[in-house]
Amino acid sequence: MSQRLTILGMRCAGCSAAVEKALKAVPGVDDARVNLALATAEVDTETADAAALAEAVAAAGFEARPEIPPAEAEAAAVERDAAAGRLLLFAAVFSLPFLAEMAAMATGHGGLLPPLLQLALAAPVQLIAGWRFHAGAVRALRHGSANMDVLVSLGTSVAFLFSLALLLTAPAGHVPHLYFEAAALIVTLVLFGKWLEERAKRGATAAIRSLMALAPEQATIERQGVRTTLPIALVRVDDVAVVKPGERIPVDGLILDGDSETDDSLITGESLPVAKGKGDAVTAGAVNGSGLIRVRATRVGADTTLARIAALVAAAQGGKAPIQRLVDRVAAVFVPVVVSVAAVTFAVWMLSDAPLERAVTAAVSVLVIACPCALGLATPAALVAGTGAAAKAGILIRDIETLERAATTDIAVFDKTGTLTEGKPRVVAVHAPSGEAEMIRLTAAAQAGSAHPLAKAVLAHAAGIDLPPVSGLRTLPGGLAATVEGREMLIGSEALFAARGIDAAPLAAVLAEWRALGRSIALVAADGALLGAIGMIDAPRPEAAEALALLRARRVTPVMLSGDHAEATARIAGELGIDRFFGAATPEDKAARIAALHAEGHVVAMIGDGVNDAPALAAADVGIAVGGGADAAMATAGITLMRPDPRLVAATFDAARATRRAIRQNLFWAFAYNVVGIPVAAMGLLHPSLAGAAMAMSSVSVVGNALRLTRWKP
Repeated sequence: MSQRLTILGMRCAGCSAAVEKALKAVPGVDDARVNLALATAEVDTETADAAALAEAVAAAGFEARPEIPPAEAEAAAVERDAAAGRLLLFAAVFSLPFLAEMAAMATGHGGLLPPLLQLALAAPVQLIAGWRFHAGAVRALRHGSANMDVLVSLGTSVAFLFSLALLLTAPAGHVPHLYFEAAALIVTLVLFGKWLEERAKRGATAAIRSLMALAPEQATIERQGVRTTLPIALVRVDDVAVVKPGERIPVDGLILDGDSETDDSLITGESLPVAKGKGDAVTAGAVNGSGLIRVRATRVGADTTLARIAALVAAAQGGKAPIQRLVDRVAAVFVPVVVSVAAVTFAVWMLSDAPLERAVTAAVSVLVIACPCALGLATPAALVAGTGAAAKAGILIRDIETLERAATTDIAVFDKTGTLTEGKPRVVAVHAPSGEAEMIRLTAAAQAGSAHPLAKAVLAHAAGIDLPPVSGLRTLPGGLAATVEGREMLIGSEALFAARGIDAAPLAAVLAEWRALGRSIALVAADGALLGAIGMIDAPRPEAAEALALLRARRVTPVMLSGDHAEATARIAGELGIDRFFGAATPEDKAARIAALHAEGHVVAMIGDGVNDAPALAAADVGIAVGGGADAAMATAGITLMRPDPRLVAATFDAARATRRAIRQNLFWAFAYNVVGIPVAAMGLLHPSLAGAAMAMSSVSVVGNALRLTRWKP
């Protein structure tokens, strides 16, 4: 079981590492993952309750709350942003004179600000605007950890107190060189950087907020002919929702009556409205078009497609890349190491007979240029932005491990029916020696509860026929069984019939002719006796050829794997130009083929939409379920495509590669910044104010680089 918490008070990677360590120490916690960018923690536990987790977080110096609803979280973020803006403005007002003083000093006209005025300007910044850093530092040290607040508080306090000591001990008439401007500007610039960082992080997390904002808070429900407006939490399965033109649909369901069109763009990435009528499925969060519709709810609340999408995106964004574990280990010791380097810097300068002022400014520069924030934000900021952009395009990535594997995929294995083909086969031939009408009636009745495209083809062919009730429907490898009018019906492939010992030899000539034409074949038997066969044709999707070309351009080899017989598989493969294909594959065969490709050294993605694809999706390095398919496929896959467009497969790999590239860029620059910046500061080549500005901008640059991913589109 997993619990998600909102963590308040985290500032940098050191904070998130401390929270994670505290949560993992709670008895009964199997694992914990803290996301600095989202300010959340995901805890895997069966026994630890929320109170114990909150107590552990409080002991580490932070606050844990149950996960805040998106609307409430957004309102709180706006208020925090406004408060941070006011504090920044306060600090800037008192710090701007120091900028004028520094500019005058650079031109040889310093001394504009008398020492007492410098103290009067710096004190409010240090004691009021900088209080958050001092309080955070004390809290962290009291709980045995160290974070960015420690560095900022220590650096600015040393600069301020050193300047105050110089001022108080200076001989009468002597004006010492003071560093009040360093203390004030460091606080102001770091506040400015955190303000920019928070705004950038909100931009990176905009996708998940926009998804959750789609859910309407109320619904018009019709019960016993009376329409009532209810909170969405009170809507139940089988309730009838009345949706007016322009309103958002409140539930997943089926249209009972009415004709309209729905805008699903923010859910599936589909750019054009989709026509809907009686019997069609609709999704919560979609915008109803021009007609009034009545919808019977099939899923409500947390079970809706929209809620599941949001949960998948949130889970992916809360994950950690394998390299992040290295970053966490670095972050855990980062601040103590920096403080030690600052102390060594001070000692070396003093031992080299340098002036005390030079030693102090070098040590302060080391403290304030080091940035654990950039390290902590490098991975989660890119992950949040990348998975959010992918979700807006209709690509749901379950976790970071799947994303990393998708970035290196070199073989894409497609199921045929409903994935590369339209999934809307039509019956073109029926062979029933004992009577076509009776066989179609029984066959259609047996398949009335099946979602398989071939079953839908038979049902469409039987339109207008009065079908008897069915019971005991069972999905089998290569077909299904059901009881109709007391007869045990079996419909499926030749392999299924052979496994059941039903001889199809009487139809050998017909089946050979159909296979040569590339038709899909369904054999039909009742009580173990062969009744006949049905031949069907399914056309390739219009986008399939383009989708395969896109994959080849990315050096990903397409392969087709189908449960249909070899000739039908070969026909579609020939039309699409696929060189490597396998037909007559059972679910076990599909999983074995995936394992064989993996054994050859390939990183394999499996793309499918049916229950029989679930084992192969699980066996693949990257399982990609096509939206609109079976729930079993979507539950097994690491990635779900929200619309059945095969071109999204190439887009998935693009999103994964772009996100991985941003993560690597961020980590490189975060490490490089500290590796270069700390020695430069230790050598006394940076004024503390410039060091503070560099610290502030490093975090902003990392989040800004990640923010570029929000503009990604297929």
